[in-house]
Amino acid sequence: MKKSLVIIPTYNEKENIEKIICAIFSLPREFDILIIDDGSPDGTAKIVQNLQQKDKHNRLHLLQRPGKMGLGTAYITGFKWALVHNYQYIFEMDADFSHNPDDLIKLHDACLNGADLAIGSRYKSGVNVVNWPIGRVLMSYFASKYVRLVTCMKIHDTTAGFKCFRRHVLEAMNLDRIRFKGYAFQIEMKFITWKMGFSIVEIPIIFTERKVGASKMTGGIFNEAFWGVLTMKARSLFHPYKRLR
Repeated sequence: MKKSLVIIPTYNEKENIEKIICAIFSLPREFDILIIDDGSPDGTAKIVQNLQQKDKHNRLHLLQRPGKMGLGTAYITGFKWALVHNYQYIFEMDADFSHNPDDLIKLHDACLNGADLAIGSRYKSGVNVVNWPIGRVLMSYFASKYVRLVTCMKIHDTTAGFKCFRRHVLEAMNLDRIRFKGYAFQIEMKFITWKMGFSIVEIPIIFTERKVGASKMTGGIFNEAFWGVLTMKARSLFHPYKRLR
């Protein structure tokens, strides 16, 4: 069985994509990579294809989609691909170096030591965010507090997008019934994992704002998360989450 797969959704990441791939492949532990590109007009996918031609060990994979279809659907596509291809540890990661590739090993270790879901947490030990405007820091921090209050999850960074799942967690979910497509998807995945009784561990990381490329964050993303959390919580009161296996 193959071991570890890092899923990286991309849209216009030509400045970062080769660097992040090389950084992951240079780690002292082996991670395969799946890039899911949503029709980037800047040629991100072409850069990946060129790197694939140099990949003698078949560790770099690419799925191309016709356009922007949402972060959540990208990850669901990646999760299904990872399960079909027999990966045991399945990671979510951004392409822009806001997530330090070195921390993949910390998340992997947490799952090797018994966690079902390991979260790279910006708020587990204070506020560990670099180069964000104070307004965005406060919005993100209190968004996590709000989600924690509504859902009762004992998770400090409920919106984190740097994670490692063990495959049996994803196998236990009906991935086709994940509702959110934007960043609220990150909350929903944690909530379902928690409601199913899986073990969740937060690993403190330092989150660094991208240096090149454009952020994909919009006000609509937070609007979806605000109202979505309320409906998700209400729905859970009447439709308990059950493991498929």
